[in-house]
Amino acid sequence: MSSARLKHYGWGREGEGMTTDERQFVLGRYRARFATDTFDTMAVPRLEDLALRTPRVTPPASLAAFCTSERYDRLAHAHGKSYPDYVRAMLGDYDCAPDVVAYPRNEAEISAVMDWAGGVSASLTPFGGGSSVCGGVEPRVDGIRYKAAITLDLRNLSKVVEVDLTSRAALIEGGTYGPALENQLKPHGLSLRHFPQSFEYSTLGGWIATRSGGHFASLYTHIDDFVESLRVVTPRGVVETRRLPGSGAGPSPDRLFIGSEGTLGVISRAWMRLQPRPKFRSGASVRFPSFFDAARAVRAVAQAGLYPSNCRILDPQEAFNTGVADGSVAIMVLGFESGDHAPDARMARALECCADHRGTPEQADASDAHREGAAGIWRNAFIRMPYAREFLTPAGLINDTFETAITWDRFESFHDSVKAATERAILEATGVSGEVTCRFTHIYPDGPAPYFSFHALGRHGALLEQWQAIKNAAGDALIAAGGTITHHHAVGRDHRPWYDRQRPALFAAALRAAKRELDPQGMLNPGVLIDP
Repeated sequence: MSSARLKHYGWGREGEGMTTDERQFVLGRYRARFATDTFDTMAVPRLEDLALRTPRVTPPASLAAFCTSERYDRLAHAHGKSYPDYVRAMLGDYDCAPDVVAYPRNEAEISAVMDWAGGVSASLTPFGGGSSVCGGVEPRVDGIRYKAAITLDLRNLSKVVEVDLTSRAALIEGGTYGPALENQLKPHGLSLRHFPQSFEYSTLGGWIATRSGGHFASLYTHIDDFVESLRVVTPRGVVETRRLPGSGAGPSPDRLFIGSEGTLGVISRAWMRLQPRPKFRSGASVRFPSFFDAARAVRAVAQAGLYPSNCRILDPQEAFNTGVADGSVAIMVLGFESGDHAPDARMARALECCADHRGTPEQADASDAHREGAAGIWRNAFIRMPYAREFLTPAGLINDTFETAITWDRFESFHDSVKAATERAILEATGVSGEVTCRFTHIYPDGPAPYFSFHALGRHGALLEQWQAIKNAAGDALIAAGGTITHHHAVGRDHRPWYDRQRPALFAAALRAAKRELDPQGMLNPGVLIDP
């Protein structure tokens, strides 16, 4: 991590953002879509102009060395990176800001903060990099059960503690940011190879707590696949799971905490399975006459057992919006990699699968093809996308995404029904036709993970209500058509209504029982996943 601070509003660090050319490209797409040259743009309040309530609690002397109520710290830990977070921050609404931010340096200090929070009836929000896009890190205070809010930022737990070269694994602290993690593994010739879009501004503990989806399009799609064992600090004590390559001894304790979103405990460290750093790569971009042609090719690749590291497809409008193509074709970005052998044979077979479904390669069999042509343009757009929201939201534009998963037999009808429902909701909420695009992020032999983006011309003063109406329609359509409310963005509070409908009722009861046992006062991240 650079020494520059993370922004209190926007993506990345202070001083970072899209270039003038990038901003003009993005805004140009919106100007063309909504046939306008100008947007009603608000000014975002400066850090020094924001009002904050007086802290309701003061840490005891024993905790003062690593706790703060400084202005920047409180503001930077008030919101995540969801669309509603951006709107509230743009409006200067920081009522949810924590009273105190704690930066513990070890497990003992995590436990001490938990004890103190319980004693002062405060909610306690675990915080990695704050990159949640589903309302997962906003503190909660109700004045009755929770009379104050404390945020627990783990950035000081940032070391690769031990590397086991024989087993190809490493013990890593939960507050380690992606770049620091990879930098510490690089001298050993190893890599976690888990690169979510938030990689630079998120932590290992956050990835595990949210069941993050990463670099690999197939086989190792989620952080779950890399977890060997966990150590978790709970209000009732420390839970440490046994380090094993696999076990059939009852339900897995690791699985209880993977995806628990900070509601059951704080992941302090984990043994993680590693990958050799890739020495061999093969990449290609493939054009298809239609998105469904591309999807059928993806199914053929997935069911052939080829396990590409990258196999994204973009529908024609998504490809156009990101500058990858002219809007007349769907694009597949295909890649294979290995630290052991050349993947040329797998690439050749994958291109045969594409040809069977009217796919035409743009480029192939180049070790750096993932950085060139359509593949390179998409890769750059993917990394830079999050910076756009900080200037699109003040312009009154509603741009957001939702992702899901569905089996192949239902995909095409699912895609059409979800897209149509979302387009109708945009028109009803804003009075203006919007746009809904789709791409795949991850693939499985039994189905894809479709990722939808929607774009609408909102109205200042009604942005949150308009966004919510569109979100409600999309969520209802996903659940009605048999999909999941989230494939890798987590549940948070934004997805709770549909998660409650998706999960079995008896499982919800069992989860609440685990919550009562591990967090008797219900202090940890209230409102996420379950209610205390």
